[in-house]
Amino acid sequence: MMERLREGASSLAVKIILGLIIFSFVFAGVGSYLGSGSQPIAATVGDREISRNEFEQAYQNERSRMQSQLGEYFSTLLGDPQYVQQFRKTILDRMINDILLNQRAQELGLRVSDAQVRTELMKMPAFQNAGQFDKEVYASALRRAGYTPEGFAETMRQDMTRNQLLVALQSSDFTLEHEIDYLSELEVQQREIRTITFDIAQLAEQTEITEEAIKAFYDNNQSQFMRPDQVKVSYIELSGDALKSSVSVSDEDIEKYFTENQDKYSTLEKRRVSHILIQGDDKEKAQAILDRVNNGDDFAIVAAEVSDDTFSAEKGGALDWFERGVMDPAFEKAAFELTNVNDRTELVKSAFGYHIIQLDGIEASVTKPLAEVKAGIVTALQENKAEEAFYELESTLTEVAFEMPDSLVDAAEAVNGQIKVSEFFSRSSIPQELSAPAVSQAIFSPEVREDGLNSAVIEIAPEHVIVVRVDDSRPAAVLPLVDVSDAVKAQLARNLAEQQAQTLATDTITALQSESGDKFLADNNLSFTDTRTIARDDVLAQEVFKIAKPSESKSVYVQARDESSNIIIIALDGVLSVSNESMKPQVSARLARSQTQQELSAVLDVLRSEQSISYPILETSTN
Repeated sequence: MMERLREGASSLAVKIILGLIIFSFVFAGVGSYLGSGSQPIAATVGDREISRNEFEQAYQNERSRMQSQLGEYFSTLLGDPQYVQQFRKTILDRMINDILLNQRAQELGLRVSDAQVRTELMKMPAFQNAGQFDKEVYASALRRAGYTPEGFAETMRQDMTRNQLLVALQSSDFTLEHEIDYLSELEVQQREIRTITFDIAQLAEQTEITEEAIKAFYDNNQSQFMRPDQVKVSYIELSGDALKSSVSVSDEDIEKYFTENQDKYSTLEKRRVSHILIQGDDKEKAQAILDRVNNGDDFAIVAAEVSDDTFSAEKGGALDWFERGVMDPAFEKAAFELTNVNDRTELVKSAFGYHIIQLDGIEASVTKPLAEVKAGIVTALQENKAEEAFYELESTLTEVAFEMPDSLVDAAEAVNGQIKVSEFFSRSSIPQELSAPAVSQAIFSPEVREDGLNSAVIEIAPEHVIVVRVDDSRPAAVLPLVDVSDAVKAQLARNLAEQQAQTLATDTITALQSESGDKFLADNNLSFTDTRTIARDDVLAQEVFKIAKPSESKSVYVQARDESSNIIIIALDGVLSVSNESMKPQVSARLARSQTQQELSAVLDVLRSEQSISYPILETSTN
């Protein structure tokens, strides 16, 4: 198709058509670009907008976290469109709640300084190497997560500010002793039970099923034996991580990188000083104190007597070691201009007042030897080269997949990639590698599925893209009986077994509640298990602890399901109260958390009621 277009591109008719198209762009296309520069909106909170990009990044991060925790089970959940819709709304609600709490924190005047953000950042384990903050690890982690240093620092600032509000809410709650005692008693309560189990699988094996019954069940329940609408796709993936193994790094590259990035492998110069602080603008008082130390009075003694920094005054004005970027700018500038130990500044004016600063020590900048940091440099160079190679290949893939839309062969050859092919799958059974919302949406789009074109190159994570095409599709259809006969038989047998067990269990409980219980059990060859005591961590606890307490030494009988979905009869014979003082701290902490959560929910309800909140993305998408 592209060849035919190129062959005719020089004809007069084509030039006229192209001219008209370009002319229309001038009046329509360009105008639309100029008039719609903003990003699509995912949600609004008053005047604050959450962009589609912000939301999708948060969604992908949470999806990756859940995938790593739940694995294949989470993939199964994502096959349910209603679950995906609710999952997306939960994440959007969380983002909205964060905005509301941030706004409330700002209204209350809560703030977090640059120094606090920097301190927390340097303590984060994700950015450390051998127990120390590592700039290379930090930069690499931010790059992989799609953050800039400024953006990540601002996110941390908002989180820390919001946490101040949450801590304030938590510290305002309290629990009463009698609440803890009562809940502790309930927590450790035990119950005595006996059970009768009706094994559905065993009953199903004993159930006789005729061919006529199988045919009738199949004819009346064909919707249960449908093969859903399915597609089979091929695709090409490009990943920056996968490219790292093919990247070579020479010794010259390592030497050059080390030389050009000395600051990354050098400790910052540190200073230790003592100071005397005179708060306010009383310069004459400050000068008089400076004259005292200049005339020979011991600096530490004077600091202890007159410094308004009471914390350091107790130590003769001594401060801890610090580096550039931590102290007040005027204070820092003066401290780093001192040359020798015991040198002293003139009066230094800062936002806090007047300082007299004396140099106590200098810790010079130290550069680590190349051998010590070589492994990190190799990793950094591999990441940089892999990133460059990735974006070059991504550009090539985008171009070739578009120019040759009827096949992925040319695209794969152009990027030296592999074409992977899936089995047939439906919307509810999308393979994990194709389950990103943008990818699944592309697969089932008319252009890809019906027209047979390559999809656009889709970003599914930073430095990870994919292009897909549908190789084959088949509509929904009822599977022939010959293919599902065993499944029909198994389902029918289980249905009949459940009906039989349900009826027998109901009749058994009726008999047990009358005088004929023992006879009914004997006639039907049924018997209870021995009495056992269960606590709240037992698999049957959810059912057992809902049963009313027996009275007058009479057991209470209920019907339930066990963990294998078998029907069981539970006989509750008694309730045991147990004393356990060790449980009280746990119950107290859990009760406090519950109260804090209730308080937070109430605060959020109020904040939401005061704002106009909308969800445009959920109104236009179900992916």
